[in-house]
Amino acid sequence: MPRFPFRLCMAITRGLIPAASLASVVGCASGPSLALQSIIPTESIAIDRAESPEGADSTGSPVIESSTISSQAGSIQPVVHDEAMQVVAVATEQSPSQEHAGDRVVGIPIDDVAPLPMTDGIGATAVQAPSSIEQSTFSQPNLIDLNLPSALAMVGGQHPVVGFAQWRVREAYAQLDRANVLWLPSIQSGFSFYRHDGNYQAVDGQIVDVNRNSFQYGLGAGAVGAGTTQRPGLVAQFHLADAIFQPEIAEKSAWARGHAASAVLNEQLLRVALAYIELLDAHQDSHILAESRGRAAELAKITADFAEAGEGLQADADRMRTELNLIENRWIASRERIEIASARLAQALSINANSQIMPLDVNAIPLDLVEAGADKSSLISTGLSMRPELKESQALVAAACEAFKREKYAPFVPSVLLGYSTGGFGGGLGNDLSSVAGRYDYNAVVTWEVRNLGFGEHAARRESSARVQQAQFEKLQIMDRVAMEVSEAFSQIEFRRQQIAITQHAIHTAQASYDANSERIRDGEGLPIEVLQSVQALESARRAYLRAVIDFNQAQFNLQWALGWPVSAPADQLVVTEQSQFADSSPIEF
Repeated sequence: MPRFPFRLCMAITRGLIPAASLASVVGCASGPSLALQSIIPTESIAIDRAESPEGADSTGSPVIESSTISSQAGSIQPVVHDEAMQVVAVATEQSPSQEHAGDRVVGIPIDDVAPLPMTDGIGATAVQAPSSIEQSTFSQPNLIDLNLPSALAMVGGQHPVVGFAQWRVREAYAQLDRANVLWLPSIQSGFSFYRHDGNYQAVDGQIVDVNRNSFQYGLGAGAVGAGTTQRPGLVAQFHLADAIFQPEIAEKSAWARGHAASAVLNEQLLRVALAYIELLDAHQDSHILAESRGRAAELAKITADFAEAGEGLQADADRMRTELNLIENRWIASRERIEIASARLAQALSINANSQIMPLDVNAIPLDLVEAGADKSSLISTGLSMRPELKESQALVAAACEAFKREKYAPFVPSVLLGYSTGGFGGGLGNDLSSVAGRYDYNAVVTWEVRNLGFGEHAARRESSARVQQAQFEKLQIMDRVAMEVSEAFSQIEFRRQQIAITQHAIHTAQASYDANSERIRDGEGLPIEVLQSVQALESARRAYLRAVIDFNQAQFNLQWALGWPVSAPADQLVVTEQSQFADSSPIEF
């Protein structure tokens, strides 16, 4: 997955491109429909085998339709965890088709998960030692300057939420490796000693009083008398149905874990983006209130001077003092919001809780990540093809179908026991241990089982079939939820875009009213108290515009998350268009 160019990121976050449309960056579908191709990876990649992300080369996964699995060649690339976090470039030195059938979608592709670049040399980020965590957590408070690209780039395998999900992927691929070698024999070596004193029943049924002993060593142990070696040296014991179907079940489960990890990463990226926007909102709101407080303080002084000179009322001066106190109270509340928003962003980034984060953005500007007038149905199709939650559910359907096949064919394939032992064996009567020589044992047992006169088999198949249906209905629920989330975010963007235009116009009129009233007071044509309503209107308009921009940006990121963060354009093709609705208007200075 490509990275944003450094200059582009800095231009966006610093307000140099206030009205940029980033539809080409996020790669949203612009056609009326999006064909989703089903693909199966040509080679399963265990996440803990690879030494680098280049070792992952997979192309997709199967599609389930009516409890069957069909596949065809496709071109959708696998999701790589470390690239998923690179939605935007780091701006600091320290930062690291499907067709619709009515209202339903027939199938969803599954991509397998490529390995992650890890720091422990084997494929995952190791957890810090408790001592180092304690030292870093309780260090002195520090100030961190951060912009949005840097904050998003900090979300990776070292984050506890993301790291936990990635280690679950490693666990799933380890289970897949174990399932792939289920048919291989185990090695047992050692020795055994057997001693018997007293009666025992001979083969002809007679009771014989005898004292005897035996000893065995080598590859296998546990032989007694004329019997075979009880614990063979090389032993393979498995149900053939498990050897055939368990690897398929484990593989689909590993795919599901991989897509679940991608979903966790996407959610954490969204949390960080929203937390940063809230922090920026708190700082900008505090700045607006500080300027409003300055205007009110100046007006309160003039009103008090008028009252003292007898040209105004003391009641007007008291009213202005009251309004100044109320603005001061709102400003203090905004400082509280800054502290809380900083703590929440620090928690979302999993950094030192004592850190005070300062946003580098000068102004809150509209981020037009989805082009105005985009087709909603096309965006919904994009979400249905890109969301990892839906791919996870599809993989779980595939795993349930493989489990159903296992139960279906279990009565027709045997359980297998293969054994081979070699080593020394000897013994004798009483305490005499002699005649120790070589011994070889071969065991081959093949049995077919029909559980509970066939009723157990029927119940097992019904149970497995029910799990398939549950997984399919769960997939439909997720599809409905994804479509709703895309539609909701799309509607929010459209209406909040209008709110930005309205509140922007309100700022201009409020500023003009304030300037005109202030000029009248300077010319001695009115009382200072008459400017109060203009001060209040200007503050309300600027805060309303800020809220509209913040809500608009949050809706943009919510839509990106609902679409599955479809950032797929090559880095050298990332072009910022100037056709945005906000291109002709400069950002409001707070």
